[in-house]
Amino acid sequence: MFDKLKKLKDQSNIVFKSKFLANLNPAERYEFLQLCHRRSYKEGEYVFYKNDPGTGMYFIEDGIIELTVGEPDDNVSEEKPNSLELHSPDSFGALSIGYNLRRKTSARCVSNCELLGFFKPDFEVLRGRHPKIAVKFLQTLTNKALKQLEVTTKKLSEVADEQTALNLQIQSYYEDNSEESV
Repeated sequence: MFDKLKKLKDQSNIVFKSKFLANLNPAERYEFLQLCHRRSYKEGEYVFYKNDPGTGMYFIEDGIIELTVGEPDDNVSEEKPNSLELHSPDSFGALSIGYNLRRKTSARCVSNCELLGFFKPDFEVLRGRHPKIAVKFLQTLTNKALKQLEVTTKKLSEVADEQTALNLQIQSYYEDNSEESV
């Protein structure tokens, strides 16, 4: 009984400390937590691989996750690292909930990890039971996606030029990508 209470407390601490869920009040976060699934991974195990279909997001309860861009054997210079380490209470993979995207990175456990997973079917349940919470979740997701677009456009304009960056952004808006897996 004590172990179950400790696990629930650990899970709720992660969800309540999550920056991703900061716009939810405590009762809404509790409802969200009810739909999360605990997953255990061993050191060196992959949570997902680059180009996998996105099926859900994860919150790190314990351990270290390394997100890697490119293939593990790619030669990468010091100025452009191809990985990022995440720790508790970080989350990753959120864009897969609201968008039909393939994974842009691989996620590997640097240590044994305890993760809380929230998957597309869980979002559908949330949307049916608590539409207001689902809308807040999607607002956060949209804000994250827009921030990524802003940063990417700015960096692209530094490498190419502002006109090229904006042309790509505008063209992608009008292209029909419904059949294309991104």
